[in-house]
Parts: sequence; structure tokens; C-alpha cells
Amino acid sequence: MKKVEVKKNVVQKEGEKNGRRKFLKTAAAAAGAATVATMGFPMVSRAQSTILKMQGAWGAKDIFNDYATDYVKRVNEMAGGRLKIQYLISGAVVKSFQVQDAVHKGVLDGGHQVTVYWYGKSKAASLFGSGPVFGQNAHMGLAWMHYGGGLDLYNELMESLGINTVGFFAMPMPTQPLGWFKKPITDAKELAGLKYRTVGLAADVMQAMGVKVTQLPGGEIVPALERGVIEAFEFNNPTSDKSFGAQDVSKVYMLGSYHQAAEFFEIIFNKDKFNALPDEHKAILRYGAEAASSANYWRGLDQYSKDLQWLKNDAGVKVYRTPQSVMEEQLAAWDSIMVDLMKDPFFAKVANSQKDFSRRVAYYDLLNSADYKLAYEHTFPGELGF
Repeated sequence: MKKVEVKKNVVQKEGEKNGRRKFLKTAAAAAGAATVATMGFPMVSRAQSTILKMQGAWGAKDIFNDYATDYVKRVNEMAGGRLKIQYLISGAVVKSFQVQDAVHKGVLDGGHQVTVYWYGKSKAASLFGSGPVFGQNAHMGLAWMHYGGGLDLYNELMESLGINTVGFFAMPMPTQPLGWFKKPITDAKELAGLKYRTVGLAADVMQAMGVKVTQLPGGEIVPALERGVIEAFEFNNPTSDKSFGAQDVSKVYMLGSYHQAAEFFEIIFNKDKFNALPDEHKAILRYGAEAASSANYWRGLDQYSKDLQWLKNDAGVKVYRTPQSVMEEQLAAWDSIMVDLMKDPFFAKVANSQKDFSRRVAYYDLLNSADYKLAYEHTFPGELGF
């Protein structure tokens, strides 16, 4: 009996060893397969990666071009090679004002621009970034786009116009300066008859103030000034203005205005191309805009402030705050042009949605915000000068 027991134990131990060997072989095979899968799938994915061709509406030296590449960089890095945007500067395929048409037709897969560049198709386009100010700033404008129904209204407009694009929005732009002049503007009457560059509904506002407006993309501003087509102009910010040489043709810079005080970028893709993408790629394109929005704004605060100091201290530019009386006239001009614009039912629907959102959100913000000007003057007395 004892010998039998020993044999049984030996058999059991041999079985256990064989079982362990079998398990280890199976585990090794599985691990090898997993390694092949882990190493192999990215290669397959890269072979099947999607490349999107995007063009901006901006020149190579403009900080707006940097903002566009901020977006492209985030998309490309998050996609890990499975989705890639190839970015081109303005003019590489089409001119700045032609970006939307090129994306619509599929000549380009994507574009980086602002809605005022195509507001000739519908003045409601200007409301998605460059409309009247009801007390809101650009941050609140983006909040309206994402949480107040603005994006749904934008999509409704695209559908009604038959524009084959999908759009995302980014970069709550700081207030755009009134611009560059031959002498300081002390009264709204001094603007009457002036040949001035702006775009979008801002053109309607300035025309209502008696200004002779010419709409031009940024790259054409200084040549137009040199030819006498315009006498004064605005573009967007100290950095962009510096980059195309505003300080070389004018020495008076007026900051503060209501003509474009709440703008942001429009990032668009051909709708058919976008819809054919996997859901994870669509998400990267969508959320990449949100990530770039913050990066753009932080970069802007840093660079705009540096370049404003350079314009003052190194380029000899005289910087002035636009008088409140001029800005009050701008608000009155907005009121006057809105009378006819609101006769369009869709325009009215968008404007009223924005106005209702602004009434609630700006009320909270204005009532709650600290007086930052008071704190600045306390710390740097006499620096502002207004």
C-alpha cells in the first residue's frame, strides 16, 4: 500500500509538472502574440493613417498663423500618427477670403479663418464672432457657442446656405483696437469721410458713423495704405499689426473699440471628409480646438503685451485709449444698423439668442468681477494715463 501511495504521488507530481509546462508554453505563446499585436497594430494604423490638408487665412509671419499651428500641433500629437493635418499658409492654394469655398468644394480638407471673411453670403455669419456687443466679451461668446445654443444656430446657418463644412471655434480674442491713424481721434466726427479698413458687420457700423470702408485681408492693408486706397485701418492686435509694419506707416494707435470686441477663430473641415472619419478622430479634431483655444489666448496675452511695449518704446508709436464718446457713438451705430438686420428672421433668432445669453452671463460677470483697473492703478499709479 505504501509503495502504491508513492507511485500515485510521483504520478501526481509528474502531472503537475506537465501542467505547469503546458501553462508556461501557452502563456509564452500568448505573450508573444500580444507583443506582435502591440508592435504590429501601430504599423497597420500608420499605414492607414488619414492626412488632412488645411490652409489658414494668415501669412507666415502673422501670430494668427502660430495660433493655427497650435491647433495642428495638438491634433497631430494626440492622434499619434493615425490622423495628421498638413498645414499651409494663406495663398498656398487659395487667397484668404476663399478658404471656405475651397473647403466646401473639397479642394482643401480644412481651413483656419474667421466667419467675417465670408459674411457676404449671410450677414448672420458675423454674429458668430464679430457681432454687436451686448455686454459680453469673447469668452462669453464662446460660452454661448458651446452652452447657449450658438453652435446649433451656426449649424443651422450652414445647412440653410448649403455649405458643406463642419466648424469648431477657438481663441477668445481680446478687444480689437480702433486702429492706426495719422492723428489721435478725439471725437467721432473726426472719423467722418475717413477711408478706413475693417471687415464684417464692423464695416456696416463704421459706415453708419460716416466712415468710408474698404474690406481687405490683413496682407493687403499696408500696400493699400501706401497707394492711398485707405487712410486708416484696424486689423486685430499689436503683434499682428507690428508683423506687417503698421508702425512704419502710422504712429498713432488707438486702443479700445466696439467694432469687433468679441471675436474668435472658425476652424472648418469638409463635411463629407469629416463624417467619413472614425469617431475618435472626430473627437480629436473637436477637442483639439478647445485645447488650442486656451493655448492661443495665453500666447496672445504674453505676446500682445510685449509688442505693445515695443511699439511704444522702440518704434515711437503714440498709444491712446479711444475716447468713451467715440465708443458711445459706436454703440449707437450698432443700434441703427440692427434695425434692418433684425428684419431677417434667422438673423434675429441668432442675435436674440446671443443677447439673452449675454444679459444673464454678463450680469453675473460685471456684478462679480473685481475692479482690475483700480488694482492696477494702485500698484502702478499713473501708468495707464486715462
